Amino acid sequence: MKLTKRLHSCVQLEKDGHTLVIDPGAFSEPDAGLGADALLVTHEHPDHFDEGRLRAALDANPAAGLWTLRSVAERLAPAYPGRVHTVGHGDAFTAAGFEVQVHGELHAVIHPDIPRVTNVGYLVEGSLFHPGDALTVPGVPVETLMVPVHAPWNKVSEVIDYLREVGPRRALDIHDAYLADIARPIYDFALDKLGGTDHGRLAAGDSAEL
Repeated sequence: MKLTKRLHSCVQLEKDGHTLVIDPGAFSEPDAGLGADALLVTHEHPDHFDEGRLRAALDANPAAGLWTLRSVAERLAPAYPGRVHTVGHGDAFTAAGFEVQVHGELHAVIHPDIPRVTNVGYLVEGSLFHPGDALTVPGVPVETLMVPVHAPWNKVSEVIDYLREVGPRRALDIHDAYLADIARPIYDFALDKLGGTDHGRLAAGDSAEL
């Protein structure tokens, strides 16, 4: 399986001639979802869910489908009958040949006064886990963890503890659009030294074989 990092929390996976894209939101490239055979969205916040990008991807490939939680599915299902699938914690499905399991229920706490929205994470091919905006522990072995490195709802000590608890073979950064380049070495040092796993990051457009 080939992983290509897109901007912010968007990732693209390729296997056996099929392409799956997770979270082509407003901070990702305008064409991030184009060419996808399957699209997954973790939650409704605009940096993860951009309706225009999803519509463009679904229009470009009439065979493509979208798997997501109810709040997003309701926005798109009427225009794409039979192609938009609502999923939740504990579900498992096959999307364009990719085996996917769903873990998690709620977005991380931003502030007690801000209501929490639904958030689901996706374990793809029993190997790569994308948690969206939560530090969800899937409770199964994870080869590659896409780790939300910097967000309004987390701090680096929580990210370190998350790496330790999940215990993946490798961790790669996502949710990094807010992180200035001058601060990256600080985060890299902390996660490299204390996370207990092989930690790295890919620039947008870079790829890795998993």
